Amino acid sequence: MQNDDPGNTASHDLESIEPENEERRSFLGTLIGIGTASVGALLFVPLVRYTMHPLLADTTETSWTDIGPIDEFANITAPLKKLVTIEQRDGWRKTISEKPVYVTKSPKGEVTVLSAVCPHLGCTVPWNEKENKFVCPCHQGVFEMTGTRLAGPPPRDMDVLESKVEGGILKVRYQFFRQLAPVKEVMA
Repeated sequence: MQNDDPGNTASHDLESIEPENEERRSFLGTLIGIGTASVGALLFVPLVRYTMHPLLADTTETSWTDIGPIDEFANITAPLKKLVTIEQRDGWRKTISEKPVYVTKSPKGEVTVLSAVCPHLGCTVPWNEKENKFVCPCHQGVFEMTGTRLAGPPPRDMDVLESKVEGGILKVRYQFFRQLAPVKEVMA
């Protein structure tokens, strides 16, 4: 017996094709999902490294900077201003700047290096030859030749920087210190 119903044949053909199309769609969906996840992972890794770099990277270590031959400072009677070159790295930014320091003698006759940064609010403190003292132009903090605080609002003496003589050259390790603190505290 022959079935001449044209709708019956079409429905039979659709039923046999439907599972095959469903398998193809499932395979393509899985393939697209894997591809998307792979591309996402490839983009995610550099993005995380880029954003985490400043947190994970070491900051610039304080290094020794040459000030000049030690013989140049043998007979000084007043603080001598010198500029030292400082290289700093902060995250992705690298800066090179010159900072003033004063080379002076301690009461024992040893060469010492003072930071020219006022411990009050960070102004540059110049040596006043007329008064024979350091006088801060911002808030009138006064320091003697060795950096000892005499008057004004600064909470402590001028900061003495670590120095050494190597190969006849005076070297200094320049550092930044917290302002408004009664005790010297290294910032960087």
